[in-house]
Amino acid sequence: MRVVFRPGASVGATAEEVQRLGLRRVLVVSGARGADTARAVADSLGELCAGLHAEARMHVPVEVADRAVEVARAAGADGCVAVGGGSSIGLGKAIALRTGLPLIAVPSTYSGSEMTPVWGLTEHGAKRTGRDPSVLPRSVVYDPELTLSMPVPLSVTSGINAVAHAVEALYAPDTSPLVSLMAEEGVRAMTSALPEIAADPSALEARGRALYGAWLCGSCLGATTMGLHHKLCHVLGGTFGLPHAETHTVVLPYALAFNAPAAPEAVSALDRALGTDDAPLALWTLSGRLGAPRSLAQLGLTEVDLTVAAEQVAGQAYANPREVTREGALAVLRAAFAGDAPRA
Repeated sequence: MRVVFRPGASVGATAEEVQRLGLRRVLVVSGARGADTARAVADSLGELCAGLHAEARMHVPVEVADRAVEVARAAGADGCVAVGGGSSIGLGKAIALRTGLPLIAVPSTYSGSEMTPVWGLTEHGAKRTGRDPSVLPRSVVYDPELTLSMPVPLSVTSGINAVAHAVEALYAPDTSPLVSLMAEEGVRAMTSALPEIAADPSALEARGRALYGAWLCGSCLGATTMGLHHKLCHVLGGTFGLPHAETHTVVLPYALAFNAPAAPEAVSALDRALGTDDAPLALWTLSGRLGAPRSLAQLGLTEVDLTVAAEQVAGQAYANPREVTREGALAVLRAAFAGDAPRA
């Protein structure tokens, strides 16, 4: 994949990437929140734009994906440009998966989805994911200026969502020395940038550093197999409709605390990146200091839901450094529901 990274690049560079790929009719997709930015990108494409489809939704419901594929085919699109956060890029990936059309990503949050061949769809209250080379964007245009309008609360949770990718990459069964370097640097870049963004949302240098961190963390997600943390969040989002980035932010310290005894090298790398000797507590403290939610109860989950979620998580097969039983998953969920300081 090709990456363009510079302030102010989203308009001009996107058109250049469309032309470089030899595309003539691209569909621009986004969510409602980022429709204005997507419109500016669509306008910059001129006759190369086959239309703007601003109907992306969180967790990519299958009916939303079906509609987007219909729109792309009806427009005679030969490519897709996804502008926005993980929901928009996820919808672009769904189109690419179904049609084989090349995808260009123009991210405006720190989700990191643009750096992975991972797709996700939600149907009948369950989120399923997979990997396919066809959904990996051909080009990614990183423009820190696009993230200036992202509210501080979303900036914080989106950034910690990115950190979660790096955390799980550090103890993944298919990690490598290169991935470990990217993960540690990604965590360091993101967690140092977020307090500066919270203090001054217009700080372009900090915004750029966070986007760089998201690039690294997303690359880690694309290169490795995710574990307990991501399975928990997929269940909480797909089955119970919890918001994506906020759920990752709440769950991460507790999932890490659960896995810490079985992943000492990963924890050491995180301690270095965070400048601490207790990485789970440091992440929990950072979230609270920056005003992010710290409990699943805050996000609308009920105590009755915990048992259902634990059974779903324990019933799935996935790699994790520590064995996950129903009781273990339930313990993590109960701790995250309460929101108290995590303990390994």
